[in-house]
Amino acid sequence: MKNSSRIAKGRYLQNIVKDKIIKLYPVLTNADVRTCMVAEHGADVKLITPIARKLFNYSIECKNRQEFKNLYSYFEQAIGHSNMEPLLVIKMNRQRPLAIIDLDHLFKLQMDQDN
Repeated sequence: MKNSSRIAKGRYLQNIVKDKIIKLYPVLTNADVRTCMVAEHGADVKLITPIARKLFNYSIECKNRQEFKNLYSYFEQAIGHSNMEPLLVIKMNRQRPLAIIDLDHLFKLQMDQDN
């Protein structure tokens, strides 16, 4: 895959997240939330203003890779257990456990928290 294609693929996911944050909080604009520039250090989606960081207090790293196909199959397994919201918990040796939920569910939780 060309480097420019890789960058575009990553940028696509960053824009999805940025747009969801702005949609969730209409008070925010592109001046409050932006995607990172190529080779810029820090989070992939930047919460620029204090109000943006207060409303959506997450450090966002986006990875759009085919290597995660096993994670998706595990998540599908969680979906198949019942009609409840799926939650995948993963852990590697000497690492903290991570919880994986659907992106739309995360934004619904955030919206419910604000109400």
